[in-house]
Amino acid sequence: MPERKYPLFTDEGTLVQAVCPVIISASRSTDIPAYYADWFTSRLKTGYIRWINSFNPNLPYYVSLQNTRAIVFWTKNPAPIFPSLDYLDELGLSYYFQYTLNDYEKEGFEPGVPSLEDRITSFKNLSDRIGKERVIWRFDPVLVTPNLAIPELLSRIEYIGSRISPYTEKMVFSFVEMRYAKVKKAASVFHFRALSPEEKEEFISGIIRLNREWHLTLASCADETDYSPLIIHNKCIDDELLFRIGKDDSELMKYLRETKKDHGQRSACHCIRSKDVGQYDTCLHGCVYCYATDHEKAVLNFSKHKQMPESDTITGEKPVCMRPVNNDITKYIDS
Repeated sequence: MPERKYPLFTDEGTLVQAVCPVIISASRSTDIPAYYADWFTSRLKTGYIRWINSFNPNLPYYVSLQNTRAIVFWTKNPAPIFPSLDYLDELGLSYYFQYTLNDYEKEGFEPGVPSLEDRITSFKNLSDRIGKERVIWRFDPVLVTPNLAIPELLSRIEYIGSRISPYTEKMVFSFVEMRYAKVKKAASVFHFRALSPEEKEEFISGIIRLNREWHLTLASCADETDYSPLIIHNKCIDDELLFRIGKDDSELMKYLRETKKDHGQRSACHCIRSKDVGQYDTCLHGCVYCYATDHEKAVLNFSKHKQMPESDTITGEKPVCMRPVNNDITKYIDS
């Protein structure tokens, strides 16, 4: 069933049609809190985003924020968006953070992220600010190298968990995804690989053991394997959590009772529907295992963003499809 679209006037005064999602994902494709926090806040004030489809960049796709009631943030560095949290609260939005907090410092696999200690501090600060139920710890992806075996990996996870477990309710993990050509190429250069079945079993046993001290909900992300009863299948866009944190928002509650699984995601993904407003090739963390970013393109795109930070797109592209304003907006409403 095609998405219903509604009339929208752009910054240039052009009348277009836009989707109006209730839940925004910000974002699976890039780290909006780390690099585009001001832009995102500005677009909330303006009321829409022009999203660029990486596979069809010449077809404009407009996302109206007029019906948005919830935002799920994905980040490795939320500090730049801290000043905007008061504004999100003023809007009455329900929001929470998927905070990826890994330790691959020795390997240099995430060269653009802050130090581990700074990230732990940010995690605690964010939890203190918005509540531990709204800050989810992700260790993602789980991978090994010739010098990083499961016991050492678990030791690093134990250190992080010992510091942040009082500041969250859930720990989510996913295993490195090797099906992408970009990831396979990086693996051959940086010498990481996916876990064997035996290593996965050792890892699962290890985090279950560690969780006897943490008492967190453990969850696997987009994994076909069933690790129950002690590990559940995660929903990154989580209706159960949104029911908890947005219980006073009648519009959001109505939507959550009616919405279904997001069929645009992988079959093993349990997320409900949302609209992602990020863009590939815009994240500067430089993570070697990333499937969503060409790091050279990301530097160029960030430069374009800095030149036009008020653009309706992350990277500042000018609109490619202009039409004269027609004040009879009723003709643009789908019946």
